[in-house]
Amino acid sequence: MERDQQFLEYVVKALVDNPNDVKINRTVDEMGVLLTLSVHKDDMGKVIGRSGQTAKAIRTILRVVGMKNDARVNLKIEEPEGSERTFSQDRSVDDVINDLKAEG
Repeated sequence: MERDQQFLEYVVKALVDNPNDVKINRTVDEMGVLLTLSVHKDDMGKVIGRSGQTAKAIRTILRVVGMKNDARVNLKIEEPEGSERTFSQDRSVDDVINDLKAEG
């Protein structure tokens, strides 16, 4: 296991309640290293953090680890199955604004 993958595994397993569900896939291409992280759906909030701050911090440190090893390291966090977050690309901006007005 490479240092960047070991670092990510160590940090994420320390953050989550279900460390056995942490899975990291490492791929290398011409763009650099891509670490794809998968965690239990109940742990997503812990990994992302408030306003994405935890994920941003992890990505920043991963870049430093990568620079030390002459590699560009990127992190992708996979959306877990059964997630309540939904994406709808067929909605217009007007639809979203009308929904927000109705909620307020």
